[in-house]
Amino acid sequence: MMNLDTIYLRGIVEAALEEDTGYGDITSAITISEDSESEAIVVAKQEGIVAGQIVACDVFYYAGGVTYEDEVSDGTRVCRGDRIGGISGGTRSVLAGERVALNFLQHMSGIATLTNKYVQLVSHTKAKIIDTRKTTPGLRRLEKYAVTVGGGFNHRFNLSDGILIKDNHIAAAGGVTAAVTAAKRGAPHLLKIECEVTNLDELSEAIAAGADAVLLDNMPLDMLKQAVELVAGRVITEASGGINEGNVGAVAETGVDLISVGALTHSAPALDISLQFVKTE
Repeated sequence: MMNLDTIYLRGIVEAALEEDTGYGDITSAITISEDSESEAIVVAKQEGIVAGQIVACDVFYYAGGVTYEDEVSDGTRVCRGDRIGGISGGTRSVLAGERVALNFLQHMSGIATLTNKYVQLVSHTKAKIIDTRKTTPGLRRLEKYAVTVGGGFNHRFNLSDGILIKDNHIAAAGGVTAAVTAAKRGAPHLLKIECEVTNLDELSEAIAAGADAVLLDNMPLDMLKQAVELVAGRVITEASGGINEGNVGAVAETGVDLISVGALTHSAPALDISLQFVKTE
């Protein structure tokens, strides 16, 4: 499981709080006394995998010094009614952090939960479930962290992390061979070269040109099986495109090494989580 940098988190959290607070919480200011103190709990309203506890903790701290104590760790499967965390502090500050903290927890837990579904669906194979760069702008590290909490693995974090030659690179470079050859000539020696291919001819061309990995894009199952047989372990194979809960198991059974799923981050439904006051003075 990857770690989240403290400085990065502070920037994300403070920006989210500023966005939500605007010029101040008018409702709380006119209905709740300034010295009011409260205790609250965060509760799961459906089954899923929790992710984002450290983010929730930071939200409440920066919202006004509110204490948030996680009662389960990230990666824990919870059921409806399970307590996730406890909160104590100024009532106005608790309310100032409530929506932002829940937004992060619900979104990240939703990603972890969906990822874990995919991981379980391929657990009888060697395939690893990996994410993509199809993330919410500004939240990529949080979303990719949530993928790892759910048992998945991260693909590139950004364009400088690795060489992935895609269809438009191939078109601009003049073909698979030209693109892979250029990449091998200019690539740092520690970076692998992956090339997207859509058929067996392109696959053979990419291997012959020296690609270290191939992205098998939108191939039907029978072609994926042929591709794995053709590769025969010489390069890393990644299946991508059109992957869903209904077909991921069959895709994994073709023998591919990796399966990338954009839906993990761009389409994961939020996990239903709520905050409930238990005491106010």
